[in-house]
Amino acid sequence: QVQLVESGGGLVQTGGSLRLSCTASGRAFITYSMAMGWFRQAPGKEREFVAAVTWTGGNTNYADSVKGRFTISRDNARNTVYLQMNSLKAEDTAVYYCASDPKGWGSNIASQYDYWGQGTQVTVSS
Repeated sequence: QVQLVESGGGLVQTGGSLRLSCTASGRAFITYSMAMGWFRQAPGKEREFVAAVTWTGGNTNYADSVKGRFTISRDNARNTVYLQMNSLKAEDTAVYYCASDPKGWGSNIASQYDYWGQGTQVTVSS
């Protein structure tokens, strides 16, 4: 069993930055070689992939819409994954979720992820 808790969301102006954190408890990242991902869901839209990182942190995967602006990283000693979001746009407004991928691939497919956090709201005002 893994519990994931996101934090760091909030209200920011266009062009601003936020850093989201997701801390896992119950099982350590490294023990189960989990990849970690971030997804987001805007009102009236389907949940979409944002970024993922393998358990070593050596491989990352990003949605085209966030490439060059967002950076995913992880600290296995702290059981925490981060999403640094820069140059934020109004279309980045959504609830952001972190999730664990037990296969360790860092997939962009939501069904590959088994545990999910409760989400944190990010609102970008124009």
